[in-house]
Amino acid sequence: MGLFSRGKSKDRPDGGAVDADLTDDLDQDEFGADAGLDGEADGDGVAAVTSRPLDRSEVEDDSDYLNLGAIWLRGQQGMELRLEVNEQEQQITGVTAVIGESAVQLQAFAAPRTEGVWIDIRNEIAASIVDAGGTAEVLTGEFGEELLTRMPQAGPDGRTVFMPARFVGVDGPRWFLRAVVSGRAAIEPAAAEAVHDVIRTTVIDRGEEAMPPRELLPLRLPDADGAAQAGEPGDADAAGGPDLNPFERGPEITEVR
Repeated sequence: MGLFSRGKSKDRPDGGAVDADLTDDLDQDEFGADAGLDGEADGDGVAAVTSRPLDRSEVEDDSDYLNLGAIWLRGQQGMELRLEVNEQEQQITGVTAVIGESAVQLQAFAAPRTEGVWIDIRNEIAASIVDAGGTAEVLTGEFGEELLTRMPQAGPDGRTVFMPARFVGVDGPRWFLRAVVSGRAAIEPAAAEAVHDVIRTTVIDRGEEAMPPRELLPLRLPDADGAAQAGEPGDADAAGGPDLNPFERGPEITEVR
């Protein structure tokens, strides 16, 4: 059983709304050294990546993966997938994996052959969020330097609350993966492990086509067999978890086999 939701999403690595269902009760060092997620620094003081997603060339057996085009995912028990769609162009622009009370949105982009783009993109995201009244700080995590952000929103009682999200960026061979972590995993290291497993087991299929840097790599709907492998076996009700709404949602498309 696979559940896919349609929602709007920006098609650039430095764009997109940041939402989560949790107000910000995060200590500044929660995902820093005290959390045990920091990578080692190299001689230049740049955080080393202790794990990363895989390139298609590094995977021989793809039987355990859900093929979404440029992004391949390995299913987890109880994981729900939601596809982000550009309604005007009818283009799939990203995929969100929801696990319990956490979510991670994944988008893959073309990148230069000789240099990474994450540092520049991270700075652009931080500037955009600060300009909107939020906060952004660079922390070191399992995948290297990431961005912890807090966006102001109106709470149920009318008071302003800050919604946390973590932006993770990984530079690969001619591709760049942006992951936006929201929900419990954005503020609780224990909840983040399942989401981190989604990121570290993701496979990027860049393809051979020449593309300008930062252009979105194409995604597609999985075939019926792939959709059946993505979720937990059972009926439609069994696969639906708590509705986090980490990103704006549209009509749902449910595929059941």
